[in-house]
This record gives sequence, structure tokens and C-alpha cells, in this order.
Amino acid sequence: MEQGKKAKVLCLHGFRTSGNFLKKQISKWHPSIFQQFDMVFPDGIFPAGGKSEIDGIFPPPYFEWFQFNKEFTEYTNLDECISYLCDYMVKNGPFEGLLGFSQGATLSALLIGYQSQGKVLSDHPPIKFMVSISGSKFRDPSICNIAYKDPIKVKSVHFIGEKDWLKIPSEELASAFVDPLIIRHPQGHTVPRLDDASVKLLSEWSSNILEDLKNEDVNVTEALDSDESADVELAENNMVEQVAA
Repeated sequence: MEQGKKAKVLCLHGFRTSGNFLKKQISKWHPSIFQQFDMVFPDGIFPAGGKSEIDGIFPPPYFEWFQFNKEFTEYTNLDECISYLCDYMVKNGPFEGLLGFSQGATLSALLIGYQSQGKVLSDHPPIKFMVSISGSKFRDPSICNIAYKDPIKVKSVHFIGEKDWLKIPSEELASAFVDPLIIRHPQGHTVPRLDDASVKLLSEWSSNILEDLKNEDVNVTEALDSDESADVELAENNMVEQVAA
């Protein structure tokens, strides 16, 4: 992350909604939580192929990232979606983190798992953290055997609703990460309003992320300075040898 710039977070909306809708959903949270981040809310690449659950609640257009069967074991246009997002991240990033709701959270975890296994985003810096709201794992073994092959070491926070129909799948996704922070809420399949305890947890978590990013920048700068000093010293030694000769 360049000094003075905010850490970029790619925010992926849910099925048949939009980037603007996710932005509105996240606005329910205390503004201090992500005020030090540059939150980017793109739309899915495919127009909604059916009725949206937010029709009449939030204005269209609505989008979807990919399509799937009822059992969530078969996917259409997933490869195209992954290619699009990887290209988007390289052209508009780099992105330090991902945030997603439902389909967007499921996709976010897939991208991170794939990157950690060297399948995608080799030309993008490693993603450092993820916020998952009502996310789940893919169920196709050919995907699972790569994306979730090893515990995912990226820092993550997972919002799990007591009345969410994806409660168990959300818990399964959280278990794919190393030391996940799990924030439970009494609501259903939604971006929840946060109580004071949840605001405190998320604020502390995001502050720790920023501290890690700053420390990483310091380490990189020190390493570059060290390399530069070594190059100067080598050049000076060469000049001395040439004069002596």
C-alpha cells in the first residue's frame, strides 16, 4: 500500500442486487469502522436473470455474478466471473481486502483461496483480509479441492445470523480460515445492524488490519533503504578499487 493512500477494499454485492445496494447496506454500520479504507462497490457482470428480492425496496438495475442450480452444486458463467474480477482487481487495484454479502462473500473467499493456491491473481499482491456476511463455500469438489485445500491464512471476520438460512454454510466457510473472528447476530439473511459490542469488535479488528498494513509498509521501506545503501557501498568500493588499480 502506497504511503498516504487508503487501503482499497473490493465490495461484492449479493445475488440480483447491486453495488449501490451493498453500499447502502454497509452504511448502517458506524462510519468510523471503515473510514480509513477506500471501499469500491462494482456491479455484477450479468443483469439479473429473474425477479430481485429487493424489487420495490431499492431501485434497479440489479445484477448477478454467476448463476447456479437449486442445490448450489452446478454453476454457470463462474469462470467468466472470476476472470472479470481478476482483471478488474489488477486494473483498479491493488486491493488489500475483500468484503462480500451472500454470493459476493462466497466469491470473495473463492478468490482468496484460489490466490493462495496460485490459481489466480498471480499479478496482484496477496489479499490481506476479508469481511464475509452470510457467505458460504462452493460445493463442487473440483472447486473445493483447490480453494479450501489448506486453511486460508488471510485475516477474516464472518457475520453469521441466527435466523439466516445460510447459518450453517456460513459457519462452514468460517472454519476454512485460520483464526476467524465470528460475529453473531439475531437477524436473518441480511447485512445486520450492529450492537455496541459488535461495533467494538469490528472497529478493533479493522484497526489491527490498518496497523498491520502500516507495519508492512515500514518493513518494505526499510528493506528498500537497506538495499539502496548496499548498492551505494558496493559502487563506492568499486570506485576505490579502480583508483587503486
